[in-house]
Amino acid sequence: MRIGILTGGGDVPGLNPCIKAVVDRVIHDGHTVVGIRRGWGGLLEYDLDDDEGSRANCLIPLDLGVVRTIDRSGGTFLHTSRTNPQKVRTKDVPAFLTGRIGDDEGPHDFTEHVLEVLERNHIDALIPIGGDDTLSYALRLHEEGFPVIAIPKTMDNDVHGTDYCIGFSTAVTRSVQFIHQLRTSTGSHERIAVIELFGRYSGETSLISAYLASVDRAIISEVPFDPERLSALLMDDKRANPSNYAMVTISEGATHTGGEVHLSGEADAYGHRKLGGIGETTGRMIKSITGEDIIAQTLGYLMRSGSPDSLDLMVATNYAVMAADLAVSDNSGRMVALRSGTYTNVPISVTGDGAKRVDVGALYDVDAYRPKVRQVTGKPMFLY
Repeated sequence: MRIGILTGGGDVPGLNPCIKAVVDRVIHDGHTVVGIRRGWGGLLEYDLDDDEGSRANCLIPLDLGVVRTIDRSGGTFLHTSRTNPQKVRTKDVPAFLTGRIGDDEGPHDFTEHVLEVLERNHIDALIPIGGDDTLSYALRLHEEGFPVIAIPKTMDNDVHGTDYCIGFSTAVTRSVQFIHQLRTSTGSHERIAVIELFGRYSGETSLISAYLASVDRAIISEVPFDPERLSALLMDDKRANPSNYAMVTISEGATHTGGEVHLSGEADAYGHRKLGGIGETTGRMIKSITGEDIIAQTLGYLMRSGSPDSLDLMVATNYAVMAADLAVSDNSGRMVALRSGTYTNVPISVTGDGAKRVDVGALYDVDAYRPKVRQVTGKPMFLY
């Protein structure tokens, strides 16, 4: 059997160990694995009239020697992209495919081309590792009849059907570490720190990081906040702190009452524009209201950089083993998952439900802008 594997969307720690574990699991049984470079882009950019050049540019055979040391670093050595082959803008259509679009203004669906590439390279099953965007196209291939086994990854932990996605633990670990380190400067200067964390639709990273790091307040994507109220609460926190400082985490997708999400640039292939800047804006609003000096810190890519922590390493490895087992047993159309602390698999159709959101009623105090965890009995490990 010939298995293809790719990584799409944002990188997270744990991708390389996941890739390696797939190879380790199947290679001794006589199966082969091929890595697809740059996510779905590697299939879109494959020119069927130039097999030799395209294989060198878009594919890489994976054996024990190739993957031997890749688990020692973060990111993905296969590289990644946010390509969506079923919604390709005219300006992004590879030159060799322009003859297929005619006068159509787009976006263009090149799923037929992707299926032709998979067939040409004798790929029997595909293991895509990604979030809800990447896996939405995996679902499309499944619906077209191609064998797909999905592995969920996103540091927002927001893929439906699983309690856990690769990358979340490391992102929270990094966030808690940086928050505690930032206390030294915030306290030394007696300021208010506003810490912006990744999280487009889901505020779980902000919520859980604040919960674990004992941050005074947490603003999440799901609940618009009142700058006046937040400022008053932070001033109360500052006065109550013997070191005379306060801190608040904020999701990059958060909004203030009557405001809009901070977006910039052109929408990508999944309809998303670049997020970022709400931390700086919130800091300026707090300063104008309180007169206090502000530290506005965006953690950004530091949350997803470097090697995985032990939890992400374990989950990535076990997800890979499960996905490989499903592939070689011809059990496709599934997504590997963790549910109620148990490894399992679910229909890949769950990825069509979009992104998960924080259970605000159970986990968040909308008046106090902070985590509200009264009891954890019966809840998933990450309360989500």
